[in-house]
Amino acid sequence: MSLISTVLGSGRRSNIFDPFSLDIWDPFEGFPFTTPLANVPSSTRETAFANARIDWKETPEAHVFKADLPGLKKEEVKVEVEEGRVLQISGERSKEQEEKKDKWHRVERSSGKFLRRFRLPENAKMDEVKASLQNGVLTVTVPKEEVKKAEVKAIEISG
Repeated sequence: MSLISTVLGSGRRSNIFDPFSLDIWDPFEGFPFTTPLANVPSSTRETAFANARIDWKETPEAHVFKADLPGLKKEEVKVEVEEGRVLQISGERSKEQEEKKDKWHRVERSSGKFLRRFRLPENAKMDEVKASLQNGVLTVTVPKEEVKKAEVKAIEISG
């Protein structure tokens, strides 16, 4: 049994025979080299809200961003436009209040802050950005300027 606790890390499980009591485990924890997880404090790893996954598509009329933000209200999400044609989407999911009398068996939902930034192309109309949040999906629409077709002018050849 001491071998199991050594491999899994001490204090990681409340019961080694209960597979659902395993906390976040970094297989490289304690090694002399650093890993992306090793650079993040364990308290942050357990509560960090993973970066929101965002799709960006371009239609003939607009750039459309869609982000899955289940459980967030529009008051918890910010959509901002910065200088240099930068679209910023950020927000925060609050951690659920813990009662002293409650016994948690598993915590998988993430909480914390997220921030995503996108540099938009020259044809984006930054002053006409619209955003909506419906059924946990944030949709940000950035209209595009009409591409002016090059005017062709015939030149008469003299001679």
